[in-house]
Amino acid sequence: MPTEITAAAAGRWTLGDRTVHRMGFGSMRLTAHPDRDRALRVLRRAVELGVDHIDTAAFYVSPGGTLKVGTGPARYATELIRAALAPYPEELVVATKVGFRADPTTGLHEETGPAQLRAQVEENLRRLGRDHLDLVNLRIVKRPAPDSVAERFGALADLRDAGLIRHLGLSNVRLDHLDEAQRIAPVVCVQNNYALDNRGDQDALVRECGARGIAYVPFFALAGANREGGARTDHDAAVRAVARAHDATPQQVRLAWTLHQGPHVLAIPGTGDPAHLVENVAAGALRLTPDELAALDRS
Repeated sequence: MPTEITAAAAGRWTLGDRTVHRMGFGSMRLTAHPDRDRALRVLRRAVELGVDHIDTAAFYVSPGGTLKVGTGPARYATELIRAALAPYPEELVVATKVGFRADPTTGLHEETGPAQLRAQVEENLRRLGRDHLDLVNLRIVKRPAPDSVAERFGALADLRDAGLIRHLGLSNVRLDHLDEAQRIAPVVCVQNNYALDNRGDQDALVRECGARGIAYVPFFALAGANREGGARTDHDAAVRAVARAHDATPQQVRLAWTLHQGPHVLAIPGTGDPAHLVENVAAGALRLTPDELAALDRS
């Protein structure tokens, strides 16, 4: 595959009143490497390649944080985004998450009260250097017993009405959470764990989001069950065969499969490596045949 392909090759979808390229960028892994300048280069290069949808969170921080790695001074993904891209391009959508707080000594903690959520929104505003947030996803712990997101989502809807948030989404949720949230305020995206080899029970929710016109934004599309451990390298025979047929990498095939799950599905692969960034964006141009998709689904 040619390498100089822009994010436009993946097509476009809407996030509320914003239209973005379906190939975005996830910022979590930016914090892992101690070289701040490299992270800034990756972010600027992503925008040069047409990425106009960046996913982040104020609890994406190293040392510690979600990746539990690193040494030295704190590196917040939100602050790296601000340093690299402010003043922000008009077309750029920065999506963030609330529901957790990162403590430098004790790790991540779920925080769900209205005052706590407001404090997290304000932290995101401060670290990003914004007067409003384009999109805030309510990140929850998905528990087996029935639970409600009404109070938490309602608190964010109030902040939306106050002008601090433009659009709302949900992360790590079930269909009943989506139904409940939509009765409170519009939901423009659902961001869940979903990958070729880690689909869980998500196929039905992917279809339902498409039927409702809601963007579905998988996280860990490259990592699969490795989650924070990073992109998988133990690809099965079907993935390797499709990669050979397209002169692509297995990781590019995984991203292409993700985008083929529906025109409303967005990809947010994350990396701190400039070369991997170019490969990820180029995956948006990879077109898989029905037979190839069937082979991947059987693998």
